[in-house]
Amino acid sequence: MAANGTQTARAPEFAASGRRVIEIETRGLEAIAARIDGAFSAACRLVLAGAGRVVCTGMGKSGHIARKIAATLASTGTPAFYVHPGEAGHGDLGMITDADVVLALSYSGESDEILMLLPVLKRQGNALIAMTGRARSTLAREADVHLDVSVPEEACPLDLAPTASTTATLAMGDALAVALLEARGFTADDFARSHPAGTLGRRLLLHIADVMHTGDDIPRVAENASLGDVLLEMSRKRLGMTAVVDADDRLLGLFTDGDLRRALADEGVDVHATRIVDVMTRTPITIGSDALAVEAARLMETHKINALLVVDGARRVVGALNIHDLLRARVV
Repeated sequence: MAANGTQTARAPEFAASGRRVIEIETRGLEAIAARIDGAFSAACRLVLAGAGRVVCTGMGKSGHIARKIAATLASTGTPAFYVHPGEAGHGDLGMITDADVVLALSYSGESDEILMLLPVLKRQGNALIAMTGRARSTLAREADVHLDVSVPEEACPLDLAPTASTTATLAMGDALAVALLEARGFTADDFARSHPAGTLGRRLLLHIADVMHTGDDIPRVAENASLGDVLLEMSRKRLGMTAVVDADDRLLGLFTDGDLRRALADEGVDVHATRIVDVMTRTPITIGSDALAVEAARLMETHKINALLVVDGARRVVGALNIHDLLRARVV
């Protein structure tokens, strides 16, 4: 017995209980998948035809799901926000314009706080999509489109806590958001623009030109430079490499810290007499300034290198970067 007098479950019982929940919720998802039909298509058309936003609302656990659906819609190209139905009855209805589509969630379809709003929404002319578990409920009957999210059973053994039903409702919301995303032709770049502060935004929006070193900060030497000259240039610019260029700044080769170590290990190499063209890499990996920074990270990982030169269409060196620049930009 536990200290509070309750029976402590054994570890195998925990696992069995967890598996049972997943199995029940899986059956619930299978049930709503079979109902992705004409009503679902009608809901999508209603949102696409709307000139305003999607206003999501719900009480209790349905309210939490409505918030998540609003956030998913907004981040995937469908402007949306959440309104608490209780607060809506005390002034927040003013947030809803007549151009908005209202998405109301109530598993019973009889939530007083939502039903109280229906006359006002109807009078204002708002289109109404309802997600309920009862097709004959008041909310379902009053809606322009009803999406049935009923499940065979809740995962809660007391049949009290919303579990399988909230999972099913959330999945229906995700299905709606993704169907609308595809209909709008929403792209990864569009997604990144609404997530500029996140890792995904940085990976999809940050270009090489945003992180590369330019101008005098680019390490470069002429083709007649000695190994000693190269050593000084690499020490000054501290990028672990230098470009070797001709008189027009076109790339002839690359020399890195690794190349330097190998050259110094060769007893036949004289630092002051050896020309860089005799020890440089003649076909280095390069990248363009308009490429995404994440592509530079992929190239470095694939080729096991730590730095890249940036060239234009005429093979002129316009920039340089190394792995530390990508780390500072939090691309990797």
